[in-house]
Amino acid sequence: MPNWLKASLPLALLLSGCATYADEGTRPNPPIQEETIPVGEAGGFTCNASSVQYALGQIATSELGGKLVRQSGAKMLRWIPPRSAVTLDLRPDRLNVGYDDAMKITRIDCG
Repeated sequence: MPNWLKASLPLALLLSGCATYADEGTRPNPPIQEETIPVGEAGGFTCNASSVQYALGQIATSELGGKLVRQSGAKMLRWIPPRSAVTLDLRPDRLNVGYDDAMKITRIDCG
């Protein structure tokens, strides 16, 4: 087996694990995964998730995301779709908002 083929096998196996939704055409478009809010609109650089917990159970929208960022004092917003892996880099200025298949917000934290 050629070396280039041996080297590409792990990549092929990794990509074969990617899943798609059967109902992709009927599923609502999720919000942008990560949005950087201009510093002037962010309200600061330290995230305070306790101030925005009222949004749990609400529908995730870009408008609500902007409001949550301003109210939490975060600089950045990261949307976390269902069944998604996220990086473990901790950022005190980032608000993480997780949502379910119905687009309802299920978790709000900083990091």
